Amino acid sequence: MAINRAKKEEIIAGLKNSLKNSKSTVFVNFHGLSVADTTDLRRKLTQEGLSYTVAKKTLLKRVFEDIAPKGEQPPLDGELAVCYGEDLLAPAREVYEFQKKHKNSITIIGGIFENEYKNKEEMMEIAMVPSPQVLRAQLVNLINSPIQGFVMALNAIAEKREV
Repeated sequence: MAINRAKKEEIIAGLKNSLKNSKSTVFVNFHGLSVADTTDLRRKLTQEGLSYTVAKKTLLKRVFEDIAPKGEQPPLDGELAVCYGEDLLAPAREVYEFQKKHKNSITIIGGIFENEYKNKEEMMEIAMVPSPQVLRAQLVNLINSPIQGFVMALNAIAEKREV
């Protein structure tokens, strides 16, 4: 269905405002994703405070020209959607988690990270960064490990002296 000029301008203005204010944007090829899976994806992203928008490539390209990220835009192949939000890592991470469960129906094809275009491989690296909770747990474990070893050594010495 054709979109009239006023509707296109409205879509462009809304996307430009949203993407300009987001810290991270992920380009998603959603070819083969069912309506039920799309609804599930939107629900999960909304719970995380993220937005997911499907728009025509020509409209998105006009938005990208206006917000002017640095670097070279990756190829936007297939059916295109954008996922964006205030968190730097959450859009890529959440789409990646969904992608692992729904292989061959949704893929990350690039994005904008800190106002710079990133290709598929760079966005996948960003998506695989653990969540803050996991990073904190790893830090606590790293700090606790030598202390735990020291306590075990002291316990072994105390047991030896008791015998």
